[in-house]
Amino acid sequence: MTLPLTMRAVVHGPDAPLRVEAVACPRPGPGQVLIKTVAAGMNRPDLFQRLGLYPPPPGASPLLGLEVSGHIAAVGEGVARWREGDAVCALLPGGGYAEYAAAPAGSVMAAPQGLSLIEAAAIPETTLTVWANVFEAGSLTPGEALLVHGGASGIGTTAIQMAKAHGAQVSATAGDEAKLALCTRLGAERAINYKTEDFEAVVSAAGGVDVILDMVGGPYIQKNINLLKDRGRLVFIAFLQGPQADLNLMRVMLKRLTITGSTLRPRSEDEKARLARAVEEQVFRWIAEGRYKPVIDQAVPLEDADAAMNRLQAMAHAGKIVLTL
Repeated sequence: MTLPLTMRAVVHGPDAPLRVEAVACPRPGPGQVLIKTVAAGMNRPDLFQRLGLYPPPPGASPLLGLEVSGHIAAVGEGVARWREGDAVCALLPGGGYAEYAAAPAGSVMAAPQGLSLIEAAAIPETTLTVWANVFEAGSLTPGEALLVHGGASGIGTTAIQMAKAHGAQVSATAGDEAKLALCTRLGAERAINYKTEDFEAVVSAAGGVDVILDMVGGPYIQKNINLLKDRGRLVFIAFLQGPQADLNLMRVMLKRLTITGSTLRPRSEDEKARLARAVEEQVFRWIAEGRYKPVIDQAVPLEDADAAMNRLQAMAHAGKIVLTL
């Protein structure tokens, strides 16, 4: 394929609307592939990067976008698995809001059968995050109970379905009746309105949970500790209400709890490749069996990225927002 010199891409600044401009088209380096983008998933870290709070790793594209789907347009030196034209989805260190995106070959996955490429764009960031945090760090096992905060978010809708496919019992919090209904449809046995109910009281009355996936932090932290069962695991992936809290940690000792957390973007290419292979092996089987499917809130043209990010910032979405090209 003859590659263009320039491409359309979303450019950003902390105090300016997102806009589409012509920028230089990347070329794949050694160990990389270049993807002709069909769709790009929108994630909250993109919002933080736009605000100047989450800079890309050294050497990564300064453009927004951590996941794409599309077709391989070019292959860099040393890449054996991929060929031009392959339908793929990929985790990126940056650069997804564009017509072409360079990706480390190990972070590329074959587009799952049974999903459209628009749906496939919603796979990499959320699915690898849930796998790394719920299944690896959280060690969720079949029969255990999981609480997912933000159950209607992209991460939340992914975690509910993956945990159910794994044989776990799931509770979820959300902020309105439509989002609660979505959590229930996806498999949550208990959907709790955090605006009108005390999730700690509701979950504790049901016997507590073994694992909690939390992206809220702040006032949730002590409540999470209180409702975990003995040897429970509390896993943080974000702190939408802040990373600090006044805590009584005695229950951590008495119940032998584990408190952990992680981010995905700063991990090494080898680590991301390992996660991608685990997801292809296990999670793609659940997709093929119809037990997990990304929830798409909106699929909008690249030119509407600013309005789409405003929707993300307002937390008006349910599932993933995807940009299309």
